[in-house]
Amino acid sequence: MGIPTYYPLIHNEWVKTYKSIRVRNPYNGEKIAKVYLAENDFLDLAIESAQKGAQTARRLSGYERYELLMNVVEGLRAREEEFIQTIVQEGGKPVRFARNEVHRALLTFTWSAEEAHRMEGQFLPLDVAPQTKGYQGIVRRFPRGVILGISPFNFPLNLVAHKIGPAIASGNAIILKPASSTPLTAIKLGEVLLDAGMPPGLVNILPCRGRDAEQLVKDGRIKKLTFTGSAEVGWYLKSLAGKKHVTLELGGNAGVIVEPDTDLKAVIPRLVLGAFAHAGQVCISIQRIYVQAAIFDEFIQNFVEETRNHAIVGDPTDPQTMIGPMIDEEAAKKAEKWVKEAVKEGAELIFGGKREKQFLFPTVLTKTKPTMRVVSEEIFAPVVIIEPYEQFEQALQMVNNSFYGLQAGVFTHDIRKIEKAYRELEVGGVIINDYPTFRIDPMPYGGVKDSGFGREGIRYAIEEMTELRLLVIKSEQTD
Repeated sequence: MGIPTYYPLIHNEWVKTYKSIRVRNPYNGEKIAKVYLAENDFLDLAIESAQKGAQTARRLSGYERYELLMNVVEGLRAREEEFIQTIVQEGGKPVRFARNEVHRALLTFTWSAEEAHRMEGQFLPLDVAPQTKGYQGIVRRFPRGVILGISPFNFPLNLVAHKIGPAIASGNAIILKPASSTPLTAIKLGEVLLDAGMPPGLVNILPCRGRDAEQLVKDGRIKKLTFTGSAEVGWYLKSLAGKKHVTLELGGNAGVIVEPDTDLKAVIPRLVLGAFAHAGQVCISIQRIYVQAAIFDEFIQNFVEETRNHAIVGDPTDPQTMIGPMIDEEAAKKAEKWVKEAVKEGAELIFGGKREKQFLFPTVLTKTKPTMRVVSEEIFAPVVIIEPYEQFEQALQMVNNSFYGLQAGVFTHDIRKIEKAYRELEVGGVIINDYPTFRIDPMPYGGVKDSGFGREGIRYAIEEMTELRLLVIKSEQTD
């Protein structure tokens, strides 16, 4: 019996193309599916389909968009376990986190449906000067048209939902390119969309190679690019995008500040989870922890103990597993290289550092330098550095000393320090008394510096996917 075969979704049809790839389970290397790729004329066919879909989408009422999205919610809920297992198999994500991802995707689509009812406008009184007496204005948001969404491997369902849900809610059509290593979840979501009654062209799902995605990015018929992935790829695609609107949700090396008024027994398990969940393959995974010097030794001791006892490495189907495989062996080798490089330059390895094929065991470093790659760049692996500081202002500077600025966490009950952190941290989000890995899907999510620009989070994504249009009316005057 052969492995299952999947095809691109173009204009509500599963289209057999010419070339294919094999999708492998990162845990054991097993081939789990064959996926055909879109290229050449099939890319053009998808764009033409999306152009037609955009004309259909912009005419759908808010109620119709709401109903379509709620049908998606019901279809996804009916296949919940199937999606969980697919995420585990193709991405190596531990099942405890895969289950949470599916639950979040249900929220993302539900919230998108509700936002379809809330596409509000604004009345502007324009009679503000003698010559504008009798003038009034109305401002509304209108869909941009065809959107290209490119999603990463680490959240193959929910980050796809963050592209598709707001696009449908705002009356756009979308072409979705899933990550090449995890295309199955997006394709199965396409099945749910078809069952939900999606009009042809509203959503096209195109597994394709990077160079083919570049052709889509360059195409002037596509009006917006929304990309989630690495900084290197994201900024390169922006350079190709021409005049189209772009949203980039890129990487980070999230920093945490721990003040002495913190309950370490409560905080440390949360920080271990934030550093090592899904092998650190999360944009807001904790990479840097800065601890006030008076509690530094106690913190290090307790953090290592918690890591040893609860950062369990193993089979992602095991509910106890926190750290499954990295997406491939090359990713694990790269992280291992950075760790060895840091140790050679004077860093102290206080826990972990071991690699077995595609598994990198949880790793804790201290005595690092800001110039080391484990500090300054995004490692995207189960590696964390922990360093002391004396003054709170120094800790703020240490967090800001980064190319990235996605989210940061601050543990303190001092309102003055909270306000100062909010004012001075150069990030898209400051999380107080929780880890910077916190995200609930309606909140505005995105970063500054090399972490990108624009925001996701359903209402904020809708703003990115629409444009303002003004209507000015001159009334007849009656004396």
